[in-house]
Amino acid sequence: MTTALERFYSVIPAGGIGSRLWPLSRADAPKFLHDLTGSGQSLLRATWDRLEPLAGPDRIMVVTGRAHRAAVEGQLPDLDDHNIVLESEPRDSTAAIALAAAILMKREPDVIIGSFAADHVIRGDRLFRSTVTQAVQTAEAGYITTIGIQPTEPAIGFGYIKTGTQLDVPGAELATKVDSFVEKPDLKTAKRYLHSGDYLWNAGMYISRADVLLTELERHEPEMHALVMELAEAWDDPATRGPAVDHIWPRLKKIAIDYSVAEPAAAAGRLAVIPGHFDWDDVGDFASLAKLNSSGRKTDLAILGENARVLSDASSGIVVSQSNRVISLIGVTDIVVVDTPDALLVTTSQNAQRVKSVVDALKLSGRDDVL
Repeated sequence: MTTALERFYSVIPAGGIGSRLWPLSRADAPKFLHDLTGSGQSLLRATWDRLEPLAGPDRIMVVTGRAHRAAVEGQLPDLDDHNIVLESEPRDSTAAIALAAAILMKREPDVIIGSFAADHVIRGDRLFRSTVTQAVQTAEAGYITTIGIQPTEPAIGFGYIKTGTQLDVPGAELATKVDSFVEKPDLKTAKRYLHSGDYLWNAGMYISRADVLLTELERHEPEMHALVMELAEAWDDPATRGPAVDHIWPRLKKIAIDYSVAEPAAAAGRLAVIPGHFDWDDVGDFASLAKLNSSGRKTDLAILGENARVLSDASSGIVVSQSNRVISLIGVTDIVVVDTPDALLVTTSQNAQRVKSVVDALKLSGRDDVL
């Protein structure tokens, strides 16, 4: 049995609609609420189950949109009411993580927080726990710490982390400084990164003492830091929370924590990384979903849907069915078919990243009814 880590509090940002998984993922049913692996549980529930042994059920905070409160609480019955933080509208990851850190630091000044996205798939729980344990030790030593994934292929859909010098942190033998963050590369560059052995995939997991993370935010985004701290001060009093959210939330800058905290911390030598050797996927599009559900075999056809009715002959790719229609595929490879009651998507794995452009076009044309 795993013992919960001392001073550790898990934070699960559960936001975003997963627009590259439209029309499966919608504003009212984002991807973290779906079972995308055939396991019988949603990505959010799987994330909770993965973190509970490390933090304990009373030390997990979920940051999500107001519209998703009922669904989140329905999937996570052990989530304490004071540990759900509701956003009035999306403001990207800095707002979500920094507010959670500020609220928790007010309650517990020496708390160490770990932020883990609600919509990623991780396999290898023992390795994951070992990696997080090392990250917590590194955070205790004063570093903002991220977990980088050991690349298995020259992926162009992820950002990369360039590792630096080894750190001497007791209990964290794999910890190194982060030399720099690198944006999504082209294929030639990704191959070079893979062969060098000096780069890890950026999985967006951050572990830090709350005070250290907020100090870093204050250095680079002082206005945002001031607003977050003001909001946290009012948070635990129901009488002051509502007015504070209405007044402050619209003024928060939309910025990812990679840019507001992690990259500046890396440049200053204050960011560490632990390489993770567990299986990880951010399920960023239907190509990755197909791979996830076909054990990586490109010749297979992955089928998702409780009552899916699919006939296939010499075809591969993925079919996601939420209707009662019979779907027949003959001689098509790397196909993506997503059939819902009010929208049908047909594309290929190669073009899966372009699904977001369809969502953007629907927004521009005012077709919010299918978003």
